[in-house]
Amino acid sequence: MTGTPATYFNEREHQICLVARMVEDARTYWVAGGGSPMAAILLAKKLYAPNAVYVTEDGVVNPEPMLPLDPLMTMVSSRASYRALQWGTMNSIGFQAQTGLMDVGLLNTLQVDPYGNINSTALGDYNGEHRRFGGPGGADSIAAMCWRTILMTDQQKRKFVPRVDFISSPGWLDGTEGARERAGLPRGTGPESVVTPWAVFDYEDRYLRLAGVSPFVTVEQVLAEMSFEPKMSKEIKTLDTPTEEELEILRSELDQRGQITDVGKPIIRLDDGSYQFVEEQKEAKELPSSW
Repeated sequence: MTGTPATYFNEREHQICLVARMVEDARTYWVAGGGSPMAAILLAKKLYAPNAVYVTEDGVVNPEPMLPLDPLMTMVSSRASYRALQWGTMNSIGFQAQTGLMDVGLLNTLQVDPYGNINSTALGDYNGEHRRFGGPGGADSIAAMCWRTILMTDQQKRKFVPRVDFISSPGWLDGTEGARERAGLPRGTGPESVVTPWAVFDYEDRYLRLAGVSPFVTVEQVLAEMSFEPKMSKEIKTLDTPTEEELEILRSELDQRGQITDVGKPIIRLDDGSYQFVEEQKEAKELPSSW
């Protein structure tokens, strides 16, 4: 990453930038829905991976979208599908994924467990009292058939749970070796990363592992917002924050109204290069009351 460190950003902008930097050039990405995953892939194509190919959840191949996109228009719309190489369907892209043509899936979720299983369907007892959500859409196929999966979610105890209430999209299932293959999923596929505004996780022996922490929080704060204990990397990296160049594209080209990116607590970069939540600065009376 190169650029000028941003002096003011929020948690969602930081998360989107983290994922954008993970995107590899000349790889194929199947992006679920819109929102943060879509913002991340579009930012990556503008700055880091111009030859990355992305496919929308509903099967549109490598469009050149007419920006900015309203979050409600990131799929099944003319603006999102402009100059696409192909207008397919969720099934046609699923067939391509079955033959190994989809490298990475980008997903959001309600819950994730230590083995990377994803719940976007219901919270509570599915056979009893529960709260129903929209479900996975195409995310079950993405998690099942892409070679790797990157998951985006928030750093909250209710998100990181020992056991998801419902498996909408498969991770490593019960965490045992060969579990995905026994369930009929393609050999060699599975979750790779979980990215939150506070941390980046990977997997060791099919179990979630903390690999990096944002500079405005501590490891202890990250762990306090989890309902299970992850494995710990031998060297936990300090994650890079957004650059002014990244934020300019996010704010002026991709999401002018802030419907995707204006989410989460704002963070300020101090003169000494450290970071702090703006609300903490206000409580310490180190910022004008107008903030």
